[in-house]
Amino acid sequence: MILAIDIGNTNIVIGCTQQEKVHFVERISTDISKTELEYVVGFKTLFDLYHIKTEEITGCIIASVVPPLVNIIKASMKKLLRITPLIVGPGVKTGLNILMDNPAQIGADLIVNAVAALKYYGAPAVIIDMGTATTISVVDDKKNYVGGMILPGVRISLEALESRTSQLPRISLEAPKKVIGKNTIDCMKSGIVMGQAACLDGMIRRIREELGYPFHVIATGGLAGSIVPYCTEEVVCDNELTLKGLDIIYRKNTEASA
Repeated sequence: MILAIDIGNTNIVIGCTQQEKVHFVERISTDISKTELEYVVGFKTLFDLYHIKTEEITGCIIASVVPPLVNIIKASMKKLLRITPLIVGPGVKTGLNILMDNPAQIGADLIVNAVAALKYYGAPAVIIDMGTATTISVVDDKKNYVGGMILPGVRISLEALESRTSQLPRISLEAPKKVIGKNTIDCMKSGIVMGQAACLDGMIRRIREELGYPFHVIATGGLAGSIVPYCTEEVVCDNELTLKGLDIIYRKNTEASA
């Protein structure tokens, strides 16, 4: 069983994979102030919740966009599992051909998502990851990672709206019954949920016009389930995409070195 960890700016996504099956997907808050021991306790509690013994975990892989946390989580895994995790970064085999000005600048999570999308959905593909930021990655019909976009995340947009406007209240992230709101709260919900969905629809159409051919669209991330159902374009939600990608990369590297 492999422990896959994706460290994001807001949440850390954790899951255990075995023979391409994801046993669970959970999220804990990203907190750079926690010590390695505090993370050990948190991970141990999660394993207990799913009745997983630490000796059942034979490998670990980490992708991160929060550099200060990498060594902390790595040390906590050494302490808890007696395993040195594989860190997604330079020198790690992914099998992905990246056609970017500076491939080293691409976030590890974007690479991992693209690897999983290629295996499970095929090329060409557009991958949407809705986390702190909303990122869109494009893999062309030749299986090359050719670029993408970075947009303000859903919660960033909502928090900016709430904090910068004195008369607007805090709201929950859910869609109103109608697009045209009849009160302040429903107007805000429509703007955030329907507006974000419309933004994704528009970006998908623009990508299609630029590429000149159809593609699969896959969405992942903690907020995808709140927005994607209101898109008019066909988008598949895959909450396990990042963990699947981490599993693929782990096996690609360990099998190659075996």
